[in-house]
Amino acid sequence: MFKLLLALVLILEVAALALLSTVVSGTVVGLAALVVPLTLAVALLIHLRFRGFSYGSWRITPERITGYEPQADPESTPEGLSRSIAERATEIQRAMQDDPSEIQVEMCALGYRACVEDMITLTHLLNEETQDARLLRRIKLKRARRRATDALDDARQALPPGALRATRQEQQ
Repeated sequence: MFKLLLALVLILEVAALALLSTVVSGTVVGLAALVVPLTLAVALLIHLRFRGFSYGSWRITPERITGYEPQADPESTPEGLSRSIAERATEIQRAMQDDPSEIQVEMCALGYRACVEDMITLTHLLNEETQDARLLRRIKLKRARRRATDALDDARQALPPGALRATRQEQQ
């Protein structure tokens, strides 16, 4: 289908060039003739980029199908864990905006502690991955760390003073 479409476009271009050569001078036609190789170059690039769905089907083997492992849990990646921490910290802030009850404050304090534990896990993940990462990956990892730390800081500031000292359950 791709080859047929390309052939039709090239035929139309050549016909347009032939018609153009009868109307205008040779210099303009010479410049317009550069459209044909340009069309071929663009078509080649498009073909290499979008080879279609059938391109990889010949590479599928039963061994590759049975050996397929699903992708990792998004929370096991630094970016996913950072996103999770930021979302929970934002929910803590949102809950603390209104006049929260004592139970809401305790629940948010527990949520904040869970976020801090996840931040420790995130720090370990970042330290492991940063060692072998290239420059662009390191920048992404720093951005993930910054997102999580900023969100945790904002959540901490939203909590009332003394909310993190001890919950009622820990005092009993």
